[in-house]
Amino acid sequence: MNPAIGYTALILVSVATTVIGFYGLRISRTTSDFYVASRTVRPWWNASAIGGEYLSAASFLGIAGLIVISGLDALWFPIGYTAGYLMLLFFVAAPLRRSGAYTIPDFAEARLESTTARYVTSLLVVVVGWFYIVPQLHGAGLTIRTTTGLPSWVGAGSVVIVVCLTVVTGGMRSITFVQAFQYWLKLTALAVPAIFILLLVTGTTGSGPALPVGTELFPSAEPLAGDSTYRTLSLMVALLFGTLGLPHVLVRFYTNPDGAAARRTTLIVLGLLSIFYLFPTIYGVLGRAFLPELAANGYPDATVLLLPGKLIGGLGGDLLSALVVAGAFAAFLSTTSGLVVSLAGVISQDVLGGTVRGFRIAAVFAGVVPFGVAMVTDSLGLAGSVGLVFAFTASTICPLLLLGIWWRGLTDAGAVAGMLTGGVLCGTAMLVGAQTAAGSPWRDLLTQPAAWTVPAAFLVTTVVSKATRHRRSSTLSRFMTRLHVPERPLALEDPRSQTG
Repeated sequence: MNPAIGYTALILVSVATTVIGFYGLRISRTTSDFYVASRTVRPWWNASAIGGEYLSAASFLGIAGLIVISGLDALWFPIGYTAGYLMLLFFVAAPLRRSGAYTIPDFAEARLESTTARYVTSLLVVVVGWFYIVPQLHGAGLTIRTTTGLPSWVGAGSVVIVVCLTVVTGGMRSITFVQAFQYWLKLTALAVPAIFILLLVTGTTGSGPALPVGTELFPSAEPLAGDSTYRTLSLMVALLFGTLGLPHVLVRFYTNPDGAAARRTTLIVLGLLSIFYLFPTIYGVLGRAFLPELAANGYPDATVLLLPGKLIGGLGGDLLSALVVAGAFAAFLSTTSGLVVSLAGVISQDVLGGTVRGFRIAAVFAGVVPFGVAMVTDSLGLAGSVGLVFAFTASTICPLLLLGIWWRGLTDAGAVAGMLTGGVLCGTAMLVGAQTAAGSPWRDLLTQPAAWTVPAAFLVTTVVSKATRHRRSSTLSRFMTRLHVPERPLALEDPRSQTG
């Protein structure tokens, strides 16, 4: 690939992101602007922004890479990523917006009246956020190495610098504009080259089919890393329940004007995700036919980046490759910026006083730490590594949210015990699983732990809560009514609307 393609795409996306971010700075004045965009983001804007931050490196590059390796079995990933929003729609979106919280730890403290529960939740949110940012930086490193030949740290460092600059200057309001733009850029970057490639390989352009005679365009699925019903079940548990606990997704619902807008936002997101995931699937299937060597040499995640140049070639191939690279960087930037915003809100409120200045300091810290981790770790398959983050989130934050919203019996002791149990079990399983031999009967249980760690977390939360009934919040009835009564006679005055 011509290195100029990578340089041009990186510069254009970075400049566009920074310009849009500075536009948001013009109207970001209060603390509420920085944390939740003053709760004035309308459903279409918010849905586009959620699509921008949710469709990460795992979606843009990783899904196609998994299909190249594993065939159609890999489609469980986009199915799970999308279906998780049904869970959000039915169980979380509107009540969470009505809670009036800024962050998940805010919700935990308000629901349980416990600073301990708040700090444990804050710690887990930061861990989840950092785990999620690292694959984005690995993806940026892969992209810059593939397209320009520069070291991986250049791509990762560029993402961190642009994200920190954008978040520090305008907070959530700036990031909303940036992420909405980046969703549509990502969709265009995948759709346009895919359409040209499909026209070419089907012979619609008049040049004849590009596929060799006898090539099977939709080859039969191969086993996905030790095919088993258990692995598929565990993966779906991780993706469905893990979506409920992603901090950068949940903070978006705080920016809606009301609960009804939060539900409409979720419905629109389902449509946007369904459209988007058509295209990584197309790239993956075509990659199996035209770039099978990527699976053999360990770089299947580069399929989306290399396919337009290989099949189309010439100036047209260069232009389409540049578009794809721009979309890839938009994926890294949008997801990382959403995570940095959510982490900055948590760190700022719990450590730095919750001011705008504290938010800005926390944003830099939230971006620099995972950059250091990414530089000393190797890149795994992007979709697979993000799937492990979903498993951890499903085992920790998800029980707090679901039971906190829908079960009056949840206590602070139960919530803390459940989160710690899920975190320790899931984290230990991942560490041990990474060292377990491929033929071991325990490998599936350890490398895909959600099927047993999520039920364990819910069970411990329930048992401990029942054993500590006396610790129920004194304002429980009022808070639960606020969560579930449609808008908004019980809405409390927002204490953070003052300027920072």
